[in-house]
Amino acid sequence: MLGWSDDRPLSAVLPGKVAKALTKSFGYTTCGQLLLNHYPRDYIRQGRNFRAFAEREAPEGAFITVSGTVTWISKRPTSNGFVLNVTVDDMYTAVFFNGIWQERVLQKGVRVLFSGKLKFYNRQAQLQHPEFLILDAPAGSTPVSKRWGGTLKAISQFVDVEELLRDREWLPVYPASSTLKTWTIMAAIHHVLETMPPIEDPLDIADLTFDKALRDIHEPGPEGPQRAIDRLKYNEALGIGLVMALRRRDTKHWRAFALPPADDGYRAEMLAKLPFALTDGQQRVIRDIDHDIARPEPMTRLLQGEVGSGKTLVAVAAMLSAVDAGHQAALLAPTEVLAHQHARSIAAMLPEDIRLTVLSGSMKVAEKRQALLDIVSGQADIVIGTHAIIQESVEFFSLGFVVIDEQHRFGVEQRDSLRLKAPEGTFPHVLVMTATPIPRTIAMTVFGDLEVSSLHELPGGRKPIQSSVVPEGKPAWVRRAWQRIREEVAAGHQAYIVCPRIEGEGGVLELAEELQNGALAGLRIMVLHGRMDDKDDRMAAFARGEVDVLVSTTVIEVGVDVANATIILIRESENFGVSQLHQLRGRVGRGGNASLCLFHTLSAPDSASFERINKIAATSSGFELTELDMDYRREGDVLGTRQSGRQRTLQLLDLNEDLLIIERAYEDAYQLVEDNPELAFELTAEIREKEQEYLDKA
Repeated sequence: MLGWSDDRPLSAVLPGKVAKALTKSFGYTTCGQLLLNHYPRDYIRQGRNFRAFAEREAPEGAFITVSGTVTWISKRPTSNGFVLNVTVDDMYTAVFFNGIWQERVLQKGVRVLFSGKLKFYNRQAQLQHPEFLILDAPAGSTPVSKRWGGTLKAISQFVDVEELLRDREWLPVYPASSTLKTWTIMAAIHHVLETMPPIEDPLDIADLTFDKALRDIHEPGPEGPQRAIDRLKYNEALGIGLVMALRRRDTKHWRAFALPPADDGYRAEMLAKLPFALTDGQQRVIRDIDHDIARPEPMTRLLQGEVGSGKTLVAVAAMLSAVDAGHQAALLAPTEVLAHQHARSIAAMLPEDIRLTVLSGSMKVAEKRQALLDIVSGQADIVIGTHAIIQESVEFFSLGFVVIDEQHRFGVEQRDSLRLKAPEGTFPHVLVMTATPIPRTIAMTVFGDLEVSSLHELPGGRKPIQSSVVPEGKPAWVRRAWQRIREEVAAGHQAYIVCPRIEGEGGVLELAEELQNGALAGLRIMVLHGRMDDKDDRMAAFARGEVDVLVSTTVIEVGVDVANATIILIRESENFGVSQLHQLRGRVGRGGNASLCLFHTLSAPDSASFERINKIAATSSGFELTELDMDYRREGDVLGTRQSGRQRTLQLLDLNEDLLIIERAYEDAYQLVEDNPELAFELTAEIREKEQEYLDKA
């Protein structure tokens, strides 16, 4: 972290069995990996009241560490001996079979720390044969040297257990595994810290050195761990901020075609003929983009806007600036349905002389050959397509501007392939668009990797979409949902029904047949899913109004635009992500009619998934939903290619809660790069090569 590493092999510092267990359970091989990647998940503060323990805080089978006071002891004989039940704080029970030694030391009134596997018996929490440590024994009880066994006895072979625990007001609780208990990890980290020389801090931060912060987060003093946590959060933010600042410094040397807006070009012609006025937000974003692309440095801008806020029109205006300047523009869409829809809607906006070419994987050989020829010869002014655009066989004559629609659908390498299709020595200006940024995008944005434009307003005539939750446990509500669909169809409108799967119970095929013979009998129902070869034809038929109800999987999620669709019912909505649900909701309400989204769910009313669905239904703001998405998924691997939160570059930093720390670190990073770029390079040297490559590609 920031120029520091401890590359000592764990096997050279710890007993071989412990080192192997750490490697097997968590993948750590060096002391630095252990110290920087395995922070405590919680702390137990001796002498104070502890956090209440309840079933909802840990699932059955989890390895947990809890503490409390023995309030009751009971003993029940069995055919093979006896069972000792030790009740703690009248909340949970530690169970020991033939626990002769445990019966002697676990007396009523003793304060104990337990660690073991959680089970539930008759809805009561139990720990069966847990490891334990007596924290506070009444006078005259068993001597200290007899207070531990099992794991603590094993770790006493390489650390002094009494010294480890003596006068420790704060005890760290580490993420554990079935073979590696939190106490073993605590002892291993203690021994690594004992044998680690002081760390020379490259940063002049008076309030707390890095050395003390790293030691205090694992072994807090009386003041607790918070100052150490804040300092290490700052280090995480500063490390990424430095990489971003260095990258921006490097990109100043990249060259792009300058695309200044022309007063009398194709763009001006298109804007003058629009049958409606641009929103204030659209005008503002167009000005921002004009300012960027008029310069010979490549723009990288994120355009985030509500579904239907007019992002595509803004993108077309920018693409026409490229055409006015004598270059080509490309739009990359995630699906063929969306690519062809973009082509139709954009073609309707374009001046007559603009040549638009579509390129997709399903095109016939002759069509694709002609499209490739038009692109490489410069006959194609604007190219719209799917992943087919980024194939090696596709060469542009002079690519100057790239639009990536629904950027979370494309991997880093795919986006990079399109960027590299500009003429040698140049980079195209890049505009990425999304209705609901995914958490990693937010992380990248917070750290300043992208310029950001936002569209909050809806164009005139658009009405907010009403959302409601339909629990399966309330049959009357489910019947009313089908009735609402019939009412919308009777009024001349159309409906979507989205299912989480194709086959089986609750799948597209089964539900469509059930509705055709039941609740929606007599309506024109069509099935659509990803395995069909005629997906585009079916979608087109729905768009033409030849179908009343489309029962589909999420193939309709992005960009499908049917103005007459006014109601969507999403079955088993708990199976979809926040972003997906917001995108699906955006399929209705596109024609100015009042519209309704029904979130059906099988979740129990007191479950976390039910709560999540209700939060999504309660807001139509994609920006607020992004924060909700981050709460549930985390920000992902900020410097890597993963887009979920399981493997995180950020161990401590919370992008929802630590904005002040991030802002301070980001400002410091830019100042440091300005004042001492050599030190900034040195401090970020530990970032893996593939992570640096990722930043270039992003």
